[in-house]
Amino acid sequence: MLNYPKSAYATSFMPDGSSYIAYFKDNASIDAENPNEKFTFFSITACAASNDDQQLTITGHRNDVEINTHTTTILFGKPQFILLNWKDIDNIIFNSFGGTAHPDCGASPGCQLGCCFGSTACSLCCACCPSTRNSIVTRIAYGILLLIGTIISWIFLIPGLANTLAKIPALCKGSTVGGLEIFQGQISCDKVVGYLSVYRIQFSFACFFFIMMILMLCVKRSKDPRSGIQNGFWFFKILIIIGICIGAFFIPNQGFAPALMVIGSICGFIFILVQLVLLIDFAHSWNESWIEKGEEGSKKHYCGLIFFTATFYILSIVAIILLYIYYASKPSCSLNIFFVTINFILCIIISIISVLPVVQNYHSTSGLLQSSFVTLYVIFLTWSAITSEKPDPICNPSWYGVMKNNNSTIVEATGNGSVGVSSIIALIIFFGLILYSTMTSSTNSSSGKLLGISGNEETGSSLPKSEHGQSYDDEKEAVAYNYSLFHFMFFLASFYVMMTLTNWLKPTNDLNNFRQSDSAVWVKIASSWTCLVLYFWSVIAPCVFRNREFS
Repeated sequence: MLNYPKSAYATSFMPDGSSYIAYFKDNASIDAENPNEKFTFFSITACAASNDDQQLTITGHRNDVEINTHTTTILFGKPQFILLNWKDIDNIIFNSFGGTAHPDCGASPGCQLGCCFGSTACSLCCACCPSTRNSIVTRIAYGILLLIGTIISWIFLIPGLANTLAKIPALCKGSTVGGLEIFQGQISCDKVVGYLSVYRIQFSFACFFFIMMILMLCVKRSKDPRSGIQNGFWFFKILIIIGICIGAFFIPNQGFAPALMVIGSICGFIFILVQLVLLIDFAHSWNESWIEKGEEGSKKHYCGLIFFTATFYILSIVAIILLYIYYASKPSCSLNIFFVTINFILCIIISIISVLPVVQNYHSTSGLLQSSFVTLYVIFLTWSAITSEKPDPICNPSWYGVMKNNNSTIVEATGNGSVGVSSIIALIIFFGLILYSTMTSSTNSSSGKLLGISGNEETGSSLPKSEHGQSYDDEKEAVAYNYSLFHFMFFLASFYVMMTLTNWLKPTNDLNNFRQSDSAVWVKIASSWTCLVLYFWSVIAPCVFRNREFS
């Protein structure tokens, strides 16, 4: 098979006007099965040397006769990885137009390092993927970065890791943790060390996205040098996050943890509102897409609409019954009865409104799929809110099992390393919506407007595409989305992840009830009502403002 000895590569690039010629050693071969061939694969990383894009033409020669030709555009500030599969070539000539395109990215080690760990890294990762827009690849990369941070935070909640983390200076040192007085024999350090680690890790990601938000202000097109920072240099970005994280672990708890909890609660709630808009937008987009395909003659999409609508409603009904049985079965559970009943009634109302003739006349794609989807999500928020209440054997049995006895300290199940089921579901929904928002390419969608997506991305399909496995620049004339707004959303998302993994722990909790505070209950139940209001408005808005376009 293939091997890659050093002799197969050019020993030097010799300038000849605007050309660069790569000469190979005699009998150089990288194909063990065909030793007579000079080489099979040749790879370079090319960079534009001037402040403009250059056209690079690569020609392969044998006995001074041109055998192969490859032409590509090298964008300023964005090193491009090129892999050629040519056989039996004596030399390769590089001709650049509109400036100098260095095939070796310059002689300086710093430039070469930037090529290796800049946007070229993304090109290598996408080598086996279909051609796609550079703006989408970048957004997905940031989403993956946040996912990795969430997984690491989750790992830091493992109980066995607590003893190791407790040895870090200032991590669990002092008489207070998050505003809670810690007395010997009541709450051990390992009950809170996992939470504090999550705060610091997600704080590091929030700081990183805040810095990126400031750096990316007023970037208008990809030729702005800052665009290269947005779309590349991933290795250095990871180093920055690691550096901030290490520093955060040495910040004393006193003052830092309570302040971070308050900031996280505010930012987390703001992101919940953003998430609700994304969720409703996804429901509408899904329904419109499948109805359109069904009208084109696809019966399977009509069947899919019926199947998912029925499934969502069945799951919602089953969930409501279980809520009444386990959380609202006694008169003493009056608050739970109110939450379940009012949300159940509101879900029925919005489902009926969505199919009213007057609504269908002005919003033909409004239907039961969106209503069933929103209903299931609202019931989930209701359950999540109820399970955030104080542990009770009758009204909240899911938390009662973590109590040792009636007079002992109540320690929340997730406080010593585990993550609640509702938090897991919330994070799955969160990353699903993040993926949806990163893939959005419509200026008319709510998620597109939240990210500041411009009309340039919608017309991206008319741009020339690169070869298979390469991302192509769709931001030459204008950026496809607002960089700063995008990072602001991820700044909020970092705090939302922090609060979700720590179950909205608040500094107002007292010593005997080391658990989620009542504020978590009302944040979640208020989110369910906000979701219903937003969906209700999205349904009736075309009827109220009949002269406006809501497509």
